[in-house]
Amino acid sequence: MIRVENIDKSFGELEVLRDISVSFLRGKTNLIIGRSGAGKTVLLKILIGLIHPTSGKVFYEDTNFYDLNKRQVRKLRMDVGMLFQSSALFDSLTVDENIRFPLDMFTKMTHKEKSIRVNYCLERVNLEGINNKYPSEVSGGMQKRVGIARAIVMEPKYLFCDEPNSGLDPKTSITIDKLIQEITRENNITTIINTHDMNSVMEIGEKIILLEGGNLAWEGTSTEVLSEGNELIQNFIFASPFLQRLKNMALK
Repeated sequence: MIRVENIDKSFGELEVLRDISVSFLRGKTNLIIGRSGAGKTVLLKILIGLIHPTSGKVFYEDTNFYDLNKRQVRKLRMDVGMLFQSSALFDSLTVDENIRFPLDMFTKMTHKEKSIRVNYCLERVNLEGINNKYPSEVSGGMQKRVGIARAIVMEPKYLFCDEPNSGLDPKTSITIDKLIQEITRENNITTIINTHDMNSVMEIGEKIILLEGGNLAWEGTSTEVLSEGNELIQNFIFASPFLQRLKNMALK
């Protein structure tokens, strides 16, 4: 579990986050949603440690991340996987080498042990046998699955996903969502997803937090979205006329 307490973040006179306190649950897909400029990306970067909060605490289990020294931070980062919006694969490396990269950086595993782990991760994301291909030789959806394989190769306790469905067609987006959720449950990972994708919210939103103007405006689950009377979450989820019609049909 990851827990934040009273997080504030300002950039000069600009206050981006205000007194955010929330828990992200282990074994669940935790979604951060909100309009552009609501503070989602800033919160995600604070959780990962890329930027420091102006005030407040971030706990990984019972450990305050911002009390750790450099050695302890490096050790904790070995328990963290990251899926980037653009997949962030190295173009000059093969799929095998991309997935193997964290193992080369952080472990003393033998070449055989690394190969076994890489192949397992490729199998888990349904991409067996593409080890020697380069990112440019596979589709965008396959690149995203390679990114997931790399994110889980170190068997992380915590998985961060930044807009995992960005640039993908609806069918592929559903595949990615289900894959992330399955891996989260199978390995009891604390998974945190920053997303604009409303299908993700409704299908895999086991814990959802809505940021509005830097404030925590709502939290709940996908099953509570329809029944929850909070106007902000209703307006955000059902912003498009099409989704509003679906909501009205569901409530009849």
